[in-house]
Amino acid sequence: MDLENGEITILNFIDGKYQEKPLNGEWMDNFNPATGKPYGKLPNSGVEDVELAVQSARNAFKSWSKTPKDVRSRILNKIADILESRLEEFAKAESRDQGKPVSLARTVDIPRVISNFRFFAGAILHHVETSSDMDGVAVNYTTRSPIGVCGLISPWNLPLYLLTWKIAPALAVGNTIVCKPSEFTSLTAFMLCSVMKEAGLPDGVCNMVFGRGVVSGNALVEHPKVPLISFTGGTHTGQFIIRNSAPHYKKLYLELGGKNPNIIFDDANLEECVATTVRSSFSNQGEICLCGSRILVQEGIYDKFIQRFVEETKKLVVGDPRDPKTTTGALVSDEHPRDPKTTTGALVSDEH
Repeated sequence: MDLENGEITILNFIDGKYQEKPLNGEWMDNFNPATGKPYGKLPNSGVEDVELAVQSARNAFKSWSKTPKDVRSRILNKIADILESRLEEFAKAESRDQGKPVSLARTVDIPRVISNFRFFAGAILHHVETSSDMDGVAVNYTTRSPIGVCGLISPWNLPLYLLTWKIAPALAVGNTIVCKPSEFTSLTAFMLCSVMKEAGLPDGVCNMVFGRGVVSGNALVEHPKVPLISFTGGTHTGQFIIRNSAPHYKKLYLELGGKNPNIIFDDANLEECVATTVRSSFSNQGEICLCGSRILVQEGIYDKFIQRFVEETKKLVVGDPRDPKTTTGALVSDEHPRDPKTTTGALVSDEH
């Protein structure tokens, strides 16, 4: 697979096997954000694909939930080992698929993917239950057990990093999974499937279904045999998930959009504030839920801050994500810069 220049066909991964095509036969173009041109295709999966993946995960749950913790831990560490050996390959793939500089994917995204697996591989070995004594009359204790099939729906800004932040703990505690990565950034999730297979993860424990959220994502949300949904994304979609999952009383983990202010007072260290604000505003093209989207500056320091902030912002290098000098890559999709939510507000500098 030529990750830098070749065309790539992404396939659903169900029951430990890549599926030749989605059951409905529908495909979507997969675009390179830096060029705006398609460089492959991915499934536009339907309800039938999700049903097949859920059934596979349910079948695998019977044995995976009973697998000893040390075995699960070893498999998670093995996944981390393989990812570490292929770090550069995954970094280039993440950059091509998402638009971020390769340097950022190499130093942040993929190392954190590896850390996700290592952390939960260790955590599961040291988990303890809790209990409380009621004055010698009784002992209350809490036990925790796997819940079943988890539906994991991940975003496009930190694709594999945030997806594995969901996968690793779910696997560690003995759950099985159906993932629905963002249709904008599915490549590294597709690549992860081969890593999990090589590491010895049993068939059906982690399944990947690619496609649009309104179809395949909603099929997970509404599925009566998926008791937990973890979603990272927009607030409007979160409302949609709450509403559509309500009849099934699912456990929901929703990490939704933020509106983050940088608050700068007169007595602040100006140079530290400028450096931090530039980094927190423009890292990953500003496509991080933690990025500062408002800057509130006290009057006494306002003029100096604006001057220094503009000066430092002009030093950012917008360019080819593959160029080591690039600090700001491409926005993830053609629709993104046209979204009113991302274009309102005053510009500090006409050049940026």
